[in-house]
Amino acid sequence: MTNQKMGKLFIISGPSGAGKSTILNHVLQSMPEIYFSVSATTRKPRPGETHGEHYHFLSQEDFDRLTEEDGFLEYARYVGNSYGTPSGPIREKLEAGIDVLLDIEVQGAGQVKEKMPEAIAIFLSPPSLEVLETRLRARGTDTEEKIKRRLETAKAELEQVERYDHIVINDTIEQAVKEVETIVKSKGGTLK
Repeated sequence: MTNQKMGKLFIISGPSGAGKSTILNHVLQSMPEIYFSVSATTRKPRPGETHGEHYHFLSQEDFDRLTEEDGFLEYARYVGNSYGTPSGPIREKLEAGIDVLLDIEVQGAGQVKEKMPEAIAIFLSPPSLEVLETRLRARGTDTEEKIKRRLETAKAELEQVERYDHIVINDTIEQAVKEVETIVKSKGGTLK
């Protein structure tokens, strides 16, 4: 038995298009000691995304097998695709005293908070639904139908903000990055 201090688990979630990936990239560059958990998904890679770096891109069959084997800390269906957080690497890092950062959907964040109530949940919100729609359209990666589904999902997700420990409004990337870094540094187990 060791007296090693446990790492802290941080959850960042929010609507698709809220800027999670951009903000997380900045945070991880300035805080390289934090472990970023790579999620699994059944969606197709977007241009520039690499298997094992951005996501573990899985077939639905492989995803379902891992679900049956209790291989995910959380998993969810989102806009027609499955997403999940592999549990093994997260538990290993936390037990080694390393803080962990998750980028997961709102549905998955609720599952993690149920299993690990000590996790610190941060909701990243766009300034408005109009700004969110503009960002989704600017990406140029989704059909009109998918954009509409993402906006409907975003409305439902925004109703869940009271379940989060912190809310960060992404008006500007710089301001949002600074707020997330401040939360992680103030609450972090091993980060100071």
